[in-house]
Amino acid sequence: MKDATRRHFSAVFGQLRQREEREPRPVQEFAYVKATPHNRASFVRVFWRSFRQIGKNGDLLAMMEYSSLLQLLCPDFPVEMVQKAARIVLMDDAMDCPMSFADFLYAFQVQFYFEEFLGSVAVIYRDLLSGKSPNTVIVPTSSPAERLPHLAPDDTAAQEGVDSALFCSYLEALCERYKHNHPSTDGIREILQSAQRVTFYGFVMALAKHEGISQDIGSLPNKADLLVDPAMDQELEKLIAQLSLSPAPHGGSSGPGQKEPPRKASPRKSLHHRKRIEMESDGSTEETDSSEN
Repeated sequence: MKDATRRHFSAVFGQLRQREEREPRPVQEFAYVKATPHNRASFVRVFWRSFRQIGKNGDLLAMMEYSSLLQLLCPDFPVEMVQKAARIVLMDDAMDCPMSFADFLYAFQVQFYFEEFLGSVAVIYRDLLSGKSPNTVIVPTSSPAERLPHLAPDDTAAQEGVDSALFCSYLEALCERYKHNHPSTDGIREILQSAQRVTFYGFVMALAKHEGISQDIGSLPNKADLLVDPAMDQELEKLIAQLSLSPAPHGGSSGPGQKEPPRKASPRKSLHHRKRIEMESDGSTEETDSSEN
């Protein structure tokens, strides 16, 4: 099993290397990949295409493993952003629980693309939860280290959530004034009209699963087509086949019916060996002559 996994990842990274040779793409800094909506959507797409095979194999990875994969593409990608995406999937579960690639990917897409909007939504949700009148004129921050307002999962009110209709009215007002990316109001309304009460993470998870909102972003296909890519599958199969046929790297024993290639003597060693023999031969001749004399 370990050998198969090793061959698989060798093929994945071999394919990435070949693609980089054909289409060089320098490793980007986080400030660049999040600078514009287009950059964010493109980065999500690159992440999906680079590691899609993980989902196809059915592998479950923990939050820090997804963080490591993201940092292969963007070395300074903040762990905090990955934690926020993982929290959407895991909700009340421990943060080290493994997640499927598809669940993490769609949650990551929403968190990364709508980061500032979700921060503002969390402020409104917290105010409604505490009985305050939310202020929909919110100046969003773009700091990647900013955490969502503390939403106590053990509190009864937090578990029940807030009134969906009231929450929806505040979010619609927020979208009217908002200058950053935000999901369509039709999508928000559709989600919040499906239940009387909603929790913050329940709402964000619904955003992540909403096909219309994902299509508006334009990074990922529908979930049914997420793991379908015949051309890439063909390339990977060829690479895995090549790796399977390649000899062991540390010179293992030859298989049955295989002969080791004959070793060729080094020309320098042969020349040195000949000189040494000649010198020994000369010395022995002198000794013979002297003994005869």
